[in-house]
Amino acid sequence: MPDTTQPVLRIEGISKSLGGKQILDSVSLTLHKGELKVLIGPSGGGKSTLLQCINLLIQPDQGRIWLDSEEVHVSRKRDLYSFRQQVGMIFQDFNLFDHLRAADNVAIALRKVRGWSRRQATERAMAELERVGLADKAELYPAELSGGQKQRVSIARALAMDPKVLLLDEPTSALDPELVGEVLEVIRNLAAGGMTMLMATHQMSFARALAKEILFMEGGRLIEQGSPAKLLAPGAGTRTQSFCTRLWDVSEREHPAAPAGEIGPAGTC
Repeated sequence: MPDTTQPVLRIEGISKSLGGKQILDSVSLTLHKGELKVLIGPSGGGKSTLLQCINLLIQPDQGRIWLDSEEVHVSRKRDLYSFRQQVGMIFQDFNLFDHLRAADNVAIALRKVRGWSRRQATERAMAELERVGLADKAELYPAELSGGQKQRVSIARALAMDPKVLLLDEPTSALDPELVGEVLEVIRNLAAGGMTMLMATHQMSFARALAKEILFMEGGRLIEQGSPAKLLAPGAGTRTQSFCTRLWDVSEREHPAAPAGEIGPAGTC
């Protein structure tokens, strides 16, 4: 049996500067199999840069990364390509190919990276679109899909590669409020199925219900981390709770009719 005490993903001392400004300052974290951890914090705090450094879309200035206890050596192209296939990335803005139908957007990496035949890749693409509730949209182009549907196609595309870890960078931030729920439902189902995920989000009602741990990030550093119960309990007095309260105050001013007891519009903190 697999050793569940060993993390699937471990990063240690990740630092990054861009344009002479330090964006990440010695960030370390671990993800075990089946965990969903949530990154929150103010804009500009380093969340997106951290996820891109973990996926090695941006190369860190310092730090080390392990996947299944094997250190990733960025200088070895084979290691890098293998790692990116096993650590999927979901972006804010979908990153779909406008000239390809939904099924082809999902299948293209299987054909180009894995070398699968068109038939094999299409069959797998259809299975993943079914998984995210979009089998009936397989022949549509991105311009014919809603924002929520586009994001579900991008999730299906990542899942088709059989990743060990999914990194999600504010996957609902570009969506209209009425479309947020359909994407969160897909993520909820993935969490229930044991997918290992690290997600940057402001959807704290979702995080309260499903996250193993909340990681509060500010100024390029992990300031606090702990369970939702610990960090968001009434009277906890944590930086995380203070941040969520500030966001709620803004939301309450902008949406005064929101029912009492909600965490905010679309479940924000």
